[in-house]
Amino acid sequence: MSDKKSKPVIINILMGLVLFQGLSGLAGGIGLVLDPSGQSVQIPIEWLQGSPFDSYLIPGLVLLIVLGFYPLYLFYGLIKKSSWVWPGTLFLGMALLIWIFVEILVVGYHAEPPLQLIYGMLGLFISVLALTKTVKQFYKKSNQ
Repeated sequence: MSDKKSKPVIINILMGLVLFQGLSGLAGGIGLVLDPSGQSVQIPIEWLQGSPFDSYLIPGLVLLIVLGFYPLYLFYGLIKKSSWVWPGTLFLGMALLIWIFVEILVVGYHAEPPLQLIYGMLGLFISVLALTKTVKQFYKKSNQ
């Protein structure tokens, strides 16, 4: 009851970013798993030339699990004030940054649409918010 009133704004922002990542990771992951050619999500298969992949199936599975299901599980933990949430959000932010970095190395940077920039910034924001004293203390207090 009083938890909702005392929840810092930064926690709500973090929750929104994590939820957004989870939902978009699910959408993108499902799209790539169901259509590994990338056509349904408008990603050219040619981008995979020179990469270890001949289709988007494996990247789609990673996207679906690590950047789709995991953030939704993390969102649940944020709501429940679970103790693992603090390192979990940091892991998510770093995983997203690594995903974008590897994607740029493998397929190159594509400014149109600016998804790599958007999700790179999202990973950065999640990481920075997870490292704030407010977030650490909020989730540490819940377990004392």
